[in-house]
Amino acid sequence: MSAGGWWRRTVSACWGVDVLVWVMQRRVVLSDRAERLRKELAEIDAEVARLEAAEVVFGQFADARRAGKADDPAMAEEFERVTTSPGAGGMLLVPHREDGMDASVLPADYQVIMRIVTAVSEPVPAKDVSVELGRGTGPGQVEPVRDKLRRLADRGWLHRTPRRTFHRPARSRRMTCPDWISA
Repeated sequence: MSAGGWWRRTVSACWGVDVLVWVMQRRVVLSDRAERLRKELAEIDAEVARLEAAEVVFGQFADARRAGKADDPAMAEEFERVTTSPGAGGMLLVPHREDGMDASVLPADYQVIMRIVTAVSEPVPAKDVSVELGRGTGPGQVEPVRDKLRRLADRGWLHRTPRRTFHRPARSRRMTCPDWISA
């Protein structure tokens, strides 16, 4: 055996370990970054919901003012309903799922989507959910449904697969060790 052969094998083995360590470290860094971005996206979603509520309220107020009904009691009730409902003032329309929560805390349209997805045993694409809701298969009908499915998945209500289909999450998210590993 030549000295050069031993050196090449040793360098090759060390280089392989270094690459593996780098890949593992990079995966951890990217996983952390993805989690931060998911949280930032949730905050942005909440702000979008607040702005949508403000747009509705302002539009109604402007319409009422043009019609001379700015002090109408019905307008005050509508203002109260819009500003205190989920999605207003920073409240999330779809809360993050926690232990013990059921779908009744979700808005009605999200509850219907949850019933559709959880009624079947295999993952469901957004297009099938859209059809089940009676909306159709065109991009304009499917994308709003896909957005709601994504939001449910991002908040822990559903699981999104790599194939971009959705199904109910596992009962428990806790990882358990196999029996042969002693604690």
